[in-house]
Amino acid sequence: DMGDNAITLAKMASLARGKIIVGDSAGDPSALAIGSNGTVLSSDGTDVSWGTGGAALTGSTNNTITTVTGANALQGEANLTFDGSTLAVTGDATISGNLTVTGTVGAANVDVTYACEYLVVAGGGGGGSRFGGGGGAGGMETGTTSSQITVDSQYTVTVGAGGAGGGASGGSYTGGAHNGAQGGTSSLSGSGITTISCTGGGYGGAGDSQDGGAGGSGGGGAGRFASDGGAGTSGEGNAGGDGSGTSMGGDVYRGAGGGGKGAAGSDSTGTDNAANGAGGNGAASSITGSSVYYAGGGGGAGGASNQTNQSSGGTGGGGGGNTSDNNGVAGTANTGGGGGGGGYFGSNKAGLAGGSGVVILKVPTANYSGTTSGSPTVTTSGSNTILKFTQSGSYTA
Repeated sequence: DMGDNAITLAKMASLARGKIIVGDSAGDPSALAIGSNGTVLSSDGTDVSWGTGGAALTGSTNNTITTVTGANALQGEANLTFDGSTLAVTGDATISGNLTVTGTVGAANVDVTYACEYLVVAGGGGGGSRFGGGGGAGGMETGTTSSQITVDSQYTVTVGAGGAGGGASGGSYTGGAHNGAQGGTSSLSGSGITTISCTGGGYGGAGDSQDGGAGGSGGGGAGRFASDGGAGTSGEGNAGGDGSGTSMGGDVYRGAGGGGKGAAGSDSTGTDNAANGAGGNGAASSITGSSVYYAGGGGGAGGASNQTNQSSGGTGGGGGGNTSDNNGVAGTANTGGGGGGGGYFGSNKAGLAGGSGVVILKVPTANYSGTTSGSPTVTTSGSNTILKFTQSGSYTA
């Protein structure tokens, strides 16, 4: 027997440079030839061999960052580089989480990933005169912007005026009876968001038989003869009520109520109570941090001395109608409420004006820029800043 370490390198047969002795399939030693330049020795679990190994790298230059482009393939990205201090991206970058910056951020072309909550209410319609119908509430929409607010972009706010009430000039009868005016449109528009536009409230119809006008919510019809309430706009409000007077003489004439965001205006009947010809109720919003009603319809007007009960305006700024014992009431400013109708008590009484609209924005305080026009009222609620526009203006993000 030969002892351990008895065969030295000097006693082995000559072996070409770079070859490796490996065991073959028969269990005998064999010489594995040297691999080509750049190849690596790898095992398949049974035998060893030379091969390319690793991943192929293409397109690499100094400071490029590599990305995986397929199985065992890497690509140097010319538009993504790091030189040891600056990470440079040429093109767009999408960040799904938070981005923390300790230095200065240039605002140009930066998309900020915050949404803006909004309330938009148009101006309410004016009530009609002489057995007049109540004005319809301004259209109302609430929600959250469907796209991102963009830094340095200006968002334009338009606040609609309330419609004027129908006048009573021109005589004691129908010559002096006039429909109210439709309220003004309110809107929010700007870069990257879908424009939100709400329709002004429809006018209240004038006696003896004028229909109410269409709008965000429709105006109420006049009350001496049969008349129709105006249509509301889908998603913004409801229809005005119908006038139901039937003949000259002893009927208890009363105009119908204007529609509100939350309900249609009430039809008029011969019953003398506050529900007869009442304006439709509005809807509540808590965008300011507390629940507030907007966009109530105006109440219809009475037209006889025995009509002492005032048709109520809808909750949310709707004005009550004129009766023998009660003056008519205008829609409340910055609610979009419809104006009350004007009655007839020996002479025509004018309808009342609708309330102006409002636009309210709620943005995260951390993102609030403080740049506005139009003098909005600025408050905070929790982690948000509230901008209440009672006249047209703008917010620059």
